[in-house]
Amino acid sequence: MSWASNEAIAILAFLLPGFVSVAVFHMFTSHPKPSEFERIVQSFIFTILVRAVIELLLWVSDLLGMESVRESQFEILVSVGVAIILGLIAVYLSNSDLLHSLFRHIGITKETSYPSEWYSAFHHNPDCYVVLHLQGQRRLYGWPEEWPSRPDQGHFRIAKGQWLVGDERIPARGVVAIVVPAKEVSMVELFKDELSEESEE
Repeated sequence: MSWASNEAIAILAFLLPGFVSVAVFHMFTSHPKPSEFERIVQSFIFTILVRAVIELLLWVSDLLGMESVRESQFEILVSVGVAIILGLIAVYLSNSDLLHSLFRHIGITKETSYPSEWYSAFHHNPDCYVVLHLQGQRRLYGWPEEWPSRPDQGHFRIAKGQWLVGDERIPARGVVAIVVPAKEVSMVELFKDELSEESEE
């Protein structure tokens, strides 16, 4: 029994840097958390990358004659630090679409690194006013202070809200913000400039 528990602890210690990287990635991106099995696979991949960086650092430290670097406690601290850095690099690549844009440019893929087309539309148009088409043929115009990462979860927070009824615009006077569940939104229109009375007509 003790042998099995020791083996389990050793496996968890080996995968710890990968779990740290995966936790950092999901903390700072809008990607939905995968199943437990997929998270273990992601952790294993990150662990391999962390181990490769650690081995490189150890090789450099041996060249420089820094033998104390090979102490196990120091190595654990360094591996967690490297795991955090690798997780942040993965976050940057995902949130900036840098890697996918390169691959799109050379024709390998047409995908983005964003979790959905919904997220991509808002990410590429952060300075836009919106018209939310709600259930019951209602339309709400305003400035989106916050919006959900997915169309089936979360809420919009709309400032400067105006209800659009036919050609008429009814301002929501005295209202600081209107919070709308994403599930009630069937379509979103994005406007670069504030919607003028003329364009509404």
